Amino acid sequence: MTNVPDALVSQTSHLIHTPQGQAIEVDALWQPSTQIQSQTQLKNSSDSKAKDITRVALLCHPNPLAEGTMMNKIVSTMYRFARDSNMHVVRFNFRGVGQSTGGSPDTWGDTVGEIADTLAVLDWVATQTDARELWLGGFSFGGYIACRVAQTLENPTQNPHGFILTDLALIAPSIEKYDIADLVLPMANTFCIFGDQDELVAPVALRAFVQRFGIRYREFADTGHFFHGKLAPLKQALAELSSVYAPL
Repeated sequence: MTNVPDALVSQTSHLIHTPQGQAIEVDALWQPSTQIQSQTQLKNSSDSKAKDITRVALLCHPNPLAEGTMMNKIVSTMYRFARDSNMHVVRFNFRGVGQSTGGSPDTWGDTVGEIADTLAVLDWVATQTDARELWLGGFSFGGYIACRVAQTLENPTQNPHGFILTDLALIAPSIEKYDIADLVLPMANTFCIFGDQDELVAPVALRAFVQRFGIRYREFADTGHFFHGKLAPLKQALAELSSVYAPL
């Protein structure tokens, strides 16, 4: 992994607005071009447009109804992994969380709105960077949303910006509570990480899930849903399971 000096990284917060008038709170980290060697050069560059940074990570957080936010510690672990891998990184709050608006309390967490939120953020990402390789990650409820977004992007009419999914990273995805009967996953690009003591998603169900789709996985011993005390090994597992990425 490449550790870019903090002074050369541009981290910004935004409220983006969808055509439907919804506001979505976004936290974006734009990596500088690998050609940039000084703070002066950074000021004179458009780092989010760096041609040699071709991959962007988009991260989905846990259930809004269970106080899930983009600052969740597992989402933050994915964020640090992507940052240290020299990817652009974008995380955001689903509707009804933080400063994000839209929907209503009786529809928050129904997945439909959150899938739309994720696609809206991806539309915005396309206006901010030329990177079109997509590392898509999600934890728990966010893992299910990431699955559905990955499936949506397989349809060219739903992927107008031409994002290419390089990785679908699912951490303890919520595959019991939500219907996966018609789910189709890009098997070669997908991996799953979960704990053998998960108290919210049955490990036996997660094992059946990875076997059904034939995807790579890592099962952590003596580990629950929230990976308490296991964040460093989780970050290492992300590095080991993710596809190789080297900026141009």
